[in-house]
Amino acid sequence: MTTASSRDLTASLVRGAITSPFKRAGRSGAVLPADRLVAADVCVPPGALASYREICGFPDSGALPLTYPHVLGFPLAMRLMTGRNFPLPVVGLVHTWIDITRHRALHPSNRMELTVYADGLTPHRRGTEVTVVTQVRSDGEPVWESRSGYLSRHAPAAATAPAAVATPPVTELPAVAEWRLPGDLGRRYGAASGDRNPIHLHPLTARLFGFPRAIAHGMWTVARCLAEAGEPGRIRYVRADFKAPVLLPATVTYAADGAGTAFQLRSDGRVHLAGTTTYDSAVPER
Repeated sequence: MTTASSRDLTASLVRGAITSPFKRAGRSGAVLPADRLVAADVCVPPGALASYREICGFPDSGALPLTYPHVLGFPLAMRLMTGRNFPLPVVGLVHTWIDITRHRALHPSNRMELTVYADGLTPHRRGTEVTVVTQVRSDGEPVWESRSGYLSRHAPAAATAPAAVATPPVTELPAVAEWRLPGDLGRRYGAASGDRNPIHLHPLTARLFGFPRAIAHGMWTVARCLAEAGEPGRIRYVRADFKAPVLLPATVTYAADGAGTAFQLRSDGRVHLAGTTTYDSAVPER
């Protein structure tokens, strides 16, 4: 049976570091690989799941946390993005947003098939954005899907650069909880998820990529917010936009509206994460 492999992720990070200098983001005529990477008969390692629940704050309800299939599919996504025919350098890619749709609850005992592919390059005012899709099937039926945006920052060509649009200020939601995040949060989440990107691990390695300190994983911030909201209850869809990195250590505020359909993570007047959720069977159409 197949599991998410930290060895595979490490190999992909090394391959990405080697190949990135030879790739030029924004080049004319760039195309995405048509590859669909598939992992069949995927199982959930109990120890890794328990560690993930603990670091993110999910209760052991029996169902998989809504965000956990992203962890299972991440080795495939990294293999895709560090492949020779992937047009963007993986070093420096910024995870800008994610949406997740869950068609039905998944449980650790379910056997799953994971498929990952790239779906479109989009000009962005700060470079080029690629959408990476992860799909999960169980017993032949689609049960979970995510779409993630990753931004490769570069000077856009004048002919393709979208016009800058003024972003309206984000309305502050009512504060619900305050969390003190330790300096080693990135290392602890990396051990649980397998995502050991150096920007999350230590101030020294984060400085190599332009950050003054290690930053929290964006996917940890989403997961922690959903855990606080009571996931894995009735949430069927979530959209989260990563606005600004969380420098570790930090004290952050989790905020949500009264209906539980919008949430934020912020500190010192700065919004780091803004998201919306949909409940029950009202899953947005695509």
